[in-house]
Amino acid sequence: MGVLDRFRLDGKVAVVTGASSGLGVSFALALAEAGADLALGARREDKLADTVARVEALGRRALAVRTDVTEPDECRRLIDATMEAFGRVDVLVNNAGVGTAVPATKETPDQFRSVIELNLNASYWMAQAAGSVMKPGSSIINISSVLGLTTMGLPQAAYAASKAGVIGLTRDLAQQWSPRKGIRVNALAPGYFASEMTDALDHAYVEEKVLPRTLLGRLGDHEELSAALLFLASDAGGYCTGITLPVEGGVLVT
Repeated sequence: MGVLDRFRLDGKVAVVTGASSGLGVSFALALAEAGADLALGARREDKLADTVARVEALGRRALAVRTDVTEPDECRRLIDATMEAFGRVDVLVNNAGVGTAVPATKETPDQFRSVIELNLNASYWMAQAAGSVMKPGSSIINISSVLGLTTMGLPQAAYAASKAGVIGLTRDLAQQWSPRKGIRVNALAPGYFASEMTDALDHAYVEEKVLPRTLLGRLGDHEELSAALLFLASDAGGYCTGITLPVEGGVLVT
């Protein structure tokens, strides 16, 4: 197998949550370009239909399942539907998430819990469901954030805690499942990438807080992040498990 061949996912099936917009769509399209068929989960069915059409336009099969990943039963239903349609699950991308910026003295218990429930707990429920059917050589990629490793000038206690938790979850699942089940578990920690979540932020925040701390002096594009995801999903990253891969333009150095 040549080096470039290791990035191929022909004959593989990938499940992507939060696949109705933003980075989830980019991840799904990258996996499809690499040869994978896709099972797509999200709460917005109309948006999922758009992602299905784009995946199919690349010549791959796609399945859309309305899924609230905060409900363990719905996570299992997504995996069951994938197995029924495709007969296998080779890659799971735990991408569904939400971002908030609420001062710590004002954040309510319900607000804090809702972020933890979606960003952290749901990643666990999806990993449990997928891990029960995955074969040796499979890959789970949990989407964390650079904010799980540093701060960026916004009050984001719930978000930062949830994304740091994802990193801890990744390490533990890797040590449980890599030797026993042959499943690699890694995390991707994006910096600032334009998405539906980041569109809500003040443009001045990007100019005054994000770019000055970014050594490369620019924001990242989705293809750069998706390329890193493909590395972790494919045999190219076959000797990596339990790691967190930052893709953040040098923010962590400053």
